Amino acid sequence: MASWPTKINDAVAGTMVGRRFRLQGSGHAKSREGARFLTELRAGLATFFAMAYIISVNATILTDSGGTCVCTDPTDPTCMEDVAYNLCLGVIRRDFITGTAAIAALTSFCMGLLANMPIALAPGMGLNAYFTYTVVGFHGTGPVTYRLAITAIFIEGFVFVGLSLLGLRQWLARVIPASIKLASGVGIGLYLTIIGMTYSAGIGVITGATSTPLELAGCLESEKMEDGVCPGSAKMRSPTMWIGIFCGGFLTAILLAYRVKGAIIAGILLVSVISWPRGTDVTYFPYTPIGNDNFDFFKKVVTFHGIQETLVAQTWDVSGVTGQFGLALITFLYVDILDCTGTLYSMARFAGAINEETQDFEGSAVAYLVDACGISIGALFGLSPVTAFIESGAGISEGGKTGLTAMTTGICFFISIFFAPIFASIPPWATGCTLIIVGAMMAKAAKDINWKYWGDALPAFITFAVMPFTYSIAYGLIAGIISYIILNTTIWLVEIASGGKIAPTDKEFKEPWTYKIKGGILPPWLVRAAKGKRDFWHDDTDTPTATPSSEAASTTTTTIIPNYGKDSKGIEPVGKEASE
Repeated sequence: MASWPTKINDAVAGTMVGRRFRLQGSGHAKSREGARFLTELRAGLATFFAMAYIISVNATILTDSGGTCVCTDPTDPTCMEDVAYNLCLGVIRRDFITGTAAIAALTSFCMGLLANMPIALAPGMGLNAYFTYTVVGFHGTGPVTYRLAITAIFIEGFVFVGLSLLGLRQWLARVIPASIKLASGVGIGLYLTIIGMTYSAGIGVITGATSTPLELAGCLESEKMEDGVCPGSAKMRSPTMWIGIFCGGFLTAILLAYRVKGAIIAGILLVSVISWPRGTDVTYFPYTPIGNDNFDFFKKVVTFHGIQETLVAQTWDVSGVTGQFGLALITFLYVDILDCTGTLYSMARFAGAINEETQDFEGSAVAYLVDACGISIGALFGLSPVTAFIESGAGISEGGKTGLTAMTTGICFFISIFFAPIFASIPPWATGCTLIIVGAMMAKAAKDINWKYWGDALPAFITFAVMPFTYSIAYGLIAGIISYIILNTTIWLVEIASGGKIAPTDKEFKEPWTYKIKGGILPPWLVRAAKGKRDFWHDDTDTPTATPSSEAASTTTTTIIPNYGKDSKGIEPVGKEASE
């Protein structure tokens, strides 16, 4: 007799839901082998627990931009000690908490429903840091105001809609040299590590200095000198820093070593719970006006905080705007192209959905449209660009293969909207080590860079070195791409001028590159429409069979299984051991 999970899976597979999401046994011409309803739900929960930290971390980072709060202290452009300004930041942070959860819920659900991919979306790490610390600046001290910056993001989303419809977004990302793509992820990881070590969004172990770019810190805020440096006797004495390191850092790392699901969330929650009681040395609610205000909101526990200050905060008055606005828009465009496209392709490959001939995946046009629309909707909430999350791999490794995984994640994010007081009360030292750990996860891509050929290795190194050292993702990308062009173009010209007699010693190890991507520039749906196919949104074999019987499924199923083996570049994704 079949077990109750099997009965549930078989029953759902035989419904419209099973055929829509191509569950195993649904009878769809492209049903996905191993895709079972209950497995998809469990995978969605795994993805949520792996990326739920973004709710608090994103709100913390974006709050550093100052949002719509206005600093009126002429003696301190950052208004660090201004009570009214800091109270305003408290409201802004709650707005960002609600907005982050809402946009993650909406975009993840739509990605699953419309694109049928097990990939969740939310405001991207790295992109939010670039938005806050490079474009808007700490508490609005950057070259572009907060309102203009989210206006640029709103426009970016519509530009991406056009690029996605024409297939240019996918093509542009695919022609970037592989080593630059890998190095971008490494650089963003190092960038996040620095942020996780600072005071504003981390554990406070480093701070800016005068004689050196950075200096060891770890002292209490009250002990910092005027230039922000910690006196020698006070360094590494902050109790909140040590709580963050051991309970949020090492504990999380140990849980990850044992592949415990929700390890990152466990570390964040433990540090937060330790920091919530009042009257302790590590409390997040000191007896100050700001601490009292935060504690009053925290006591509500379950409530709905509507977005008050950051909703539709765009401004269209561009008079007197410098070229920094255009630079911010262009930078958001290509940074997000790299970020989202790289993640989408890597997750699609991990799920076994990549077509090796065209290097495209099923439903890519719809997936990019969901991301593009999410960017503009997120901007209306006052948020930095939305992108696909690499933590989706947690759900895929749990067996997630269809959009039901992403939809489950989206529902979890929707539920979290009503627990805003809890997420708004997570201190920065609870999430600082999380950023460092995420940085470590992203930096492991360095091993896949082509170090054998100088024309690939040096531009890659420049890319991920410039990002953290200049505190700018954009500058790292610019430096890497320009160095790649100069170095390889010069070598090519010398080779032509010498008739092929002068060539680098290790030229045979150079990664192949061409702008002529197999499959062309235009997306398949546009090609089908141009040929007169009426249902151009479906490919020629995208038609379910009449009966969802197991026999039919066995004869018409196109198997899609996770690509746990090495790909063409010899990369082994996480989860290989589990598959064995």
